[in-house]
Order: sequence, then structure tokens, then C-alpha cells
Amino acid sequence: MLTFKYQARNPKTGEKIKAQVQADNEQAAAKLIKEQGYTPLDIQLEKSRVLRFSRIKAKDKVLFSRQLSTLINAGLPLVQALRSVATQTTNKAFKAVINQVITDVEAGMSFSKALSQHPKVFNRVYISLIEASETSGTLDKGLERLADQQEKDADIISKVRGALIYPAIVLIVMVAVVVFMLVKVLPAVQNIYASLPGVSLPIETRLLLDVSHFLIHFWWIALLLLVVIVVFGSRWARTLGGRKVVDRTKMKAWPVGNLYMKMYMARFARTGTTLVAAGVPIIQVLEICGDAVDNVHIEGSLNRAIEQVKGGKALSEALDKDPNFLELVPNMLKIGEESGAMETMMEKVADYYEKEVDNEIKAISTIIEPVMMVIMGLIAIIIVSAILLPIYGLVNQSSFTNNI
Repeated sequence: MLTFKYQARNPKTGEKIKAQVQADNEQAAAKLIKEQGYTPLDIQLEKSRVLRFSRIKAKDKVLFSRQLSTLINAGLPLVQALRSVATQTTNKAFKAVINQVITDVEAGMSFSKALSQHPKVFNRVYISLIEASETSGTLDKGLERLADQQEKDADIISKVRGALIYPAIVLIVMVAVVVFMLVKVLPAVQNIYASLPGVSLPIETRLLLDVSHFLIHFWWIALLLLVVIVVFGSRWARTLGGRKVVDRTKMKAWPVGNLYMKMYMARFARTGTTLVAAGVPIIQVLEICGDAVDNVHIEGSLNRAIEQVKGGKALSEALDKDPNFLELVPNMLKIGEESGAMETMMEKVADYYEKEVDNEIKAISTIIEPVMMVIMGLIAIIIVSAILLPIYGLVNQSSFTNNI
């Protein structure tokens, strides 16, 4: 059942009424309002708070696609299959979305159009493939391809995130240790030095003591600066200029540059495979892949390739020597174009780069640990030397005085 908010007029008093009603669809809601003796003026679907704040995971959509594919393949009508899937869905937000899709389909919308009403849940790849599958009458196969593509894409993203979690945790621990040393250890050492006459502190110690003093007495400024940097940094990163810098950094920065490049190639090829297999025209395939890759530079390369393909060039030729594409991609596409097996070649590219992503993750895991240890060692040397150098100077001064 869906919740609708409505405005209606009481024909007896002329009074306007605002209220809510629960029904399966808008027509049923209007019927219920009329049964109460009111004339409906405006009926709108109420978006659930659960839908607004709950997250719909990739595995929920994969399960939805697989279940729906199985039921349609078994001969169930689309609406009946959707209702069956909705009853088995445990995610309340996703169940609300499916119910809204059912309502739209029952009202006469196509399945792809009903899905497009929820762009935050179903992306352009999903909607385009469903639209192509509806046209060709192979909706069950299209949903199966979607489930496979979503699983592989989610698997790659999970592996990349997993590779970046370890250095992120180590970095957080390092920052916490440094702050603790500056706030707790250095002030205690400073009190010792203050009680010793004639001790001249080296510049390293004085600088760290200044930072320590700032953090202790003006911590709120440091916290405010951090919040400002995070808030405005995240907003800037969502602008076109910010995305260009962030995406270029991902493609070039050591040691993750190769990892991200291979992930982008795998995502491009896997998405392209799914769309080509469904019979989506090549221009539309490139447009959708540009969105799916989620990198403005690669999207720009694909947009330039679209113009060249429209002008009569082969896709492999349009992408050849493009700095945003690894060399293997246009080479394999050329073989696919010449042999008429574009789908097979793109699938081979996707499989190859998905394996390469695994290899890059293993390589980064091997490299990152000693690098982080070296960085931690350098930080420890700086802090320890700042603490011990004054003591060393005091000892030398005492030895010199005794010799005199």
C-alpha cells in the first residue's frame, strides 16, 4: 500500500481539506476520497521517510534483477512478478520503490519508464538495457545480464575500497599518535626544560612546542578549519573543475593510478558488453558508458569518439592513441569490429582488466605497508629528536663545564 497526500473539497460546505490516504495506486486513492464524500482536487504520492534516508545496496538490486528474471522466464506477467519480488524484499526503502514502480506500470507506463522515475536507484545503464530488452522481447535475459554486470561492478568497487582502507586506517592512527604526542607528551617535557636553567632549545623543538601550544589553547580553531576544509573541499570536488582535478589525480597518482585506470577500463568494457549484447545502438552505448565509468576525462574522450563515429570513423580508430584509454582497449575493439564479434572482444577486455585490478590491489598491498612504516618511522624520528636534542645539548654543556 502506498501513501497519497491529497487536497479535496467538501461539496456540502465548500471547505478545502488536506489529508492522507493509503491505496494501491492513484485511481484507488481517488475512489476512496470520493467514497468519503469529498471531491478530489490534487493527489500526490507521499515519499516515505524511509525512502529518503535509507540506503539501497547494490546486492538488493542484483537480487531484484535475478528474481524478476527468473519469474518472468517462468511465464509470470510483469506486475505479478514485481509483486512477488516486493513481498520478498527486506529493504523497506527498496520495497517502497518497487511498489511505486508497480503502481506506474499498472497505470499504463512501460517498465523502463517506471524505473526512470527513480534515477537515484536505477541508473542510466539499467534503464537503457531494460528499454532495449522490452523492445526486443527479451526482458528476462536483459535482467540476467544486468545482475551479472552489477555483481562484477560491485565486486571491483569493493576490492578497490578494500585496498584503500588499510592506508587510510594507518594514516588516521598516525595523526592520532602525533596529536597525542603534541598535546600530552611535549608539554610535560617542556616543564622539565623550563626547570633547567641555561637550556637553549633547538629550532625543531621550538616549532613543535608552538604547534603544541596552538593545539592545546586554540583547538577549536583547528577543528573549525578542518570542518571548513572538509565541507568546502567536498563541495568543490562536486564541481566540474573539482571533478577534473580529482579524477586526473586518481588516474595519475602513485601508487593508485594504474589501479584506477584498469578499473575504469574494466567498467567501460563490462558496461559496453552488457549494452551491446542487449542490442543498444553503439552511439547510445558510448553515451551510457561515459556516465557509467564516472570519470570526466574518460567521459570527454568517449564524447569525442561519438562525434568521430558519427562522422564515419570506427570506434577503435576514434579511441586509438587517446591518453585516457589503455592501448589494449582500441586494439581489441579493432579485432571485434573486423570479426563482427564486438560483444565477445569487449567481454575479453573486461575479464582481462578485472584480473589486472586484482593484481594491482595485491601489488599495492605489498608496497603500501613498508611505505607507511617508513613514514611512521620518519615522524617518530622527528618527534623523538625534538624531545632528546635539548637533553643531548644539556649533557654536552655539563661535560664542557666539568672539563673547565
